[in-house]
Amino acid sequence: MTGAFVTRFAPSPTGYLHRGHAYSALCAFEAARAANGRFILRIEDIDRTRCRPEYEAAIYEDLAWLGLDWEHPVRRQSDHMADYGAALRDLSERGLTYRCFRTRREIAEAIEQAPHGAMEAFRGHPLPPDEEERRVEAGEPYAWRLSLDAARRALGGFDHLVFTEEGQGPNGEYGLIQARPELGGDVVLARKDVGVAYHLAVVVDDAGQGITHVIRGQDLFEAVHVQRLLQALLALPTPVYRHHGLLTGPDGRRYAKRDRAQTLRELRASGMTPRALRTELGFG
Repeated sequence: MTGAFVTRFAPSPTGYLHRGHAYSALCAFEAARAANGRFILRIEDIDRTRCRPEYEAAIYEDLAWLGLDWEHPVRRQSDHMADYGAALRDLSERGLTYRCFRTRREIAEAIEQAPHGAMEAFRGHPLPPDEEERRVEAGEPYAWRLSLDAARRALGGFDHLVFTEEGQGPNGEYGLIQARPELGGDVVLARKDVGVAYHLAVVVDDAGQGITHVIRGQDLFEAVHVQRLLQALLALPTPVYRHHGLLTGPDGRRYAKRDRAQTLRELRASGMTPRALRTELGFG
């Protein structure tokens, strides 16, 4: 495949793929083929506590069984921590991040006590230098958070942050959309024990791999708002976004690993063929 259209499927090897994954992968693969473009597979394995080699191996096996092919070598996030570290240093040296020592419980309590209750996204602030140094030396866990206030000052506001949606957001969002990074609050960019978090890794990866179109489920639509902000702060290109609906099972719930949705391995063992699954998913 050649051309200016470049998209990707980026699963995390934290379990076996299910129908929902197959649908998303096929959406991206078929879009690339229709545009005479490129389809890239990326392994998002920064969560070292949940990612397993056997799950990664199964991803390759399942996608090949489904009839997909992709470019090699496959980018694995765990091999590119230096790239994410460089991006984090860039933001930190410009005063756009701060160390947050609050626990998840403390953050939940802070949100509950905010004027708008649970509707208020978390906003923090840097500690006094002497207190921060003391807590770092004491080995206390912390997260690097993006300061929305500092980001707003650096960019002169957020009004110019827009992105294009060619699919549909969960509430029918389509076309040129104003990004609202304030909805996510001061998001985590990295933790003391993990060099990067999802949002930062994704924007660095998409830019590094020349992704022009991000095709993924509507459950990730809200992530675009903060990712658009990071793209602006790091002077990275903004892909076109194309979010698709989520598959649901007979009970009306979307397929998810945590709910033990029937896996592609199980479907294959039951005798289902790739053609039958593709037809069921609307790609016959």
